[in-house]
Amino acid sequence: MIMKEIVKKYSVFVMGLYFLAVGIVLIVRSALGTTPISSVNYVLSLNSPLSLGTWTFIVNTLLIIGQFWLIRENKNRQDIIEILLQLPFSFIFSAFIDINMTLTNDLHPSGYGMSIALLLTGCIVQSVGVVLEIKPKVAMMSAEAFVKYASRRYHKEFGKFKVYFDITLVTLAVVLSLLFTQCIEGVREGSLIAACITGYIVSFLNRKIMTRKTLHKLLPILK
Repeated sequence: MIMKEIVKKYSVFVMGLYFLAVGIVLIVRSALGTTPISSVNYVLSLNSPLSLGTWTFIVNTLLIIGQFWLIRENKNRQDIIEILLQLPFSFIFSAFIDINMTLTNDLHPSGYGMSIALLLTGCIVQSVGVVLEIKPKVAMMSAEAFVKYASRRYHKEFGKFKVYFDITLVTLAVVLSLLFTQCIEGVREGSLIAACITGYIVSFLNRKIMTRKTLHKLLPILK
């Protein structure tokens, strides 16, 4: 019975990864930029033979290594297991991104209105993924986990450190883009819109729509 419950939890978590990947891909296809967390990966994919999913896995792996560095003076078994678990899930998430980039290869917005519609749809789908990730409480994605351990090590509030982290990623993406092409690629008004509204959408879905009660049939152990 316990094993069945664990399988259900991880199944919902992986489903969340898929929705998150679809949301990111739709935002990319809007041609209005990408999310802060994907900004560096996207710029690198535009300027190299490697795909967005491949760069996502590489960057996530670096973040995993960074987490081991952050806990080097205060290691415990639970933290080590939590960090190591991110590796297979990062691979799955990266594969989901590349699969959906391929599936949407012919998706090109015909005008600015279509771009905005794709962007907003991507934000909603991405938010659904985030909620499905956090409900089972089984694992964290590498970026959020990195912020968690960094904020713990440097005694900062998680939310504030997350803002600093996102700003750093976007700034790095802009710098890399300028170095590669002498212009800014991958960071546009859509990046700002996604950064500003996704958190609110996640909060609304989590409290009003995708509550434990409504998800009970999907994941009975969340009663």
